[in-house]
Amino acid sequence: MTQAQGFATTQLHEGYTPGMPQFTVATPVYQSSAYVFSSLTEAREKFALREKGYIYSRNNNPTQAVLEQRLAALEGGVAAAAVSSGQAAVALATLALLGRGGHVVAASQLYGGTVDLFDDTLRDFGLDVTFVDQDDFDGWREAVRPDTRAFFAESVANPIAQVLDIASVAEIAHEAGVPLVIDNTVATPYLLRPREHGADIVVHSATKFIGGHGSSLGGVVVDLGTFDFAADPEKWPALFVPHRRYGDVSLWDAFGPERAFITLVKSKFVGDLGPALSPFNAFQLIQGLETLDLRVSRHVENAKAVAAYLHGHPAVGVVFHPSIPTNPWKGIARTYLPKGSPSVFAFELASSSEDAFARAERVIDALGTIRLVANIGDARTIVAHPASMTHNHMSPEQLAAAGISQGTIRISVGLEDPADIIADLEQALALA
Repeated sequence: MTQAQGFATTQLHEGYTPGMPQFTVATPVYQSSAYVFSSLTEAREKFALREKGYIYSRNNNPTQAVLEQRLAALEGGVAAAAVSSGQAAVALATLALLGRGGHVVAASQLYGGTVDLFDDTLRDFGLDVTFVDQDDFDGWREAVRPDTRAFFAESVANPIAQVLDIASVAEIAHEAGVPLVIDNTVATPYLLRPREHGADIVVHSATKFIGGHGSSLGGVVVDLGTFDFAADPEKWPALFVPHRRYGDVSLWDAFGPERAFITLVKSKFVGDLGPALSPFNAFQLIQGLETLDLRVSRHVENAKAVAAYLHGHPAVGVVFHPSIPTNPWKGIARTYLPKGSPSVFAFELASSSEDAFARAERVIDALGTIRLVANIGDARTIVAHPASMTHNHMSPEQLAAAGISQGTIRISVGLEDPADIIADLEQALALA
């Protein structure tokens, strides 16, 4: 500072000038809720979205922007919005597409929280959903209605690891004039890039493999830039009708095809509903992202070994992993997952006259190295019981459609020595 300042002034301002470069090799944590404007005119232009820049960390943050740019690049997309969780990413992408009174066609084989969102909360908002078997292409086609605005599926389903034929579903979506949204959390862009197979928007729970260490929540919406909203602008009034929030111009005119959709997600839905990603969580997710390929490669190899072991165990009835020779998605996995199948899958205990939940409980409670955790994509190997945990709100019919029973155990294979993972399963399955 150029002149003497009082104690309180010094403790607030000394040593930092906004905008001052530090040349750090690692992405800094810009742990700030707001940003300095050089003038009122600059503030006015930024608030009106006529000038780019940072306003308030609910809308954007420099650390978050790095995460968005990297994930957009890894998915081959044009723009991304990072938000507070994967659930927020699914919700905001869907809300932005459906608008008022819209309808989504969704795969029956979805994470339980997504089913709850579509089948409960969105219905409360006056929006509608039709669930179809993801492999029933006629079902997708027949579910389309005049108010349909999106198709939604997971590239590799949680927990049964069904591999989606993305190209076929994308073709049906485009015939209906709507985008295909893919939750790519389980596969990650390292194993599968949905854009290369016709998808239009990708969402991630970055909490999972992208962060990789079970420490930070986060989610991302990526616009892949492949869907032509302008082909039928009446379906997307939020993009094409001028609005006072954007200076009485449309988002499409103001931001063009590469930024309009993500600007809608960020400026309206993140801004109004508030599911902002904290700068520190963005930093931790970036740290995880920097080793994604190395970690996922190890996850894949470990999972293949664990799946093979489980497949040969007499206490296991079926292993839902595409590497297993009898798996119905083994062939399509060769097409979509040439680097290997993900490490999140389920196995079913062999049939028995004993109550299936009691047997699953006995096996899970006997595990030592493997922990019972409501998460996936962690560096550690973890298990869950979908029917009573992550998918417990689903009806018996919905559970059956997703391939889940009381004897289903989901495993997310971590980075430990595979022999130790198998040894832990061995001693636990002896009690099945």
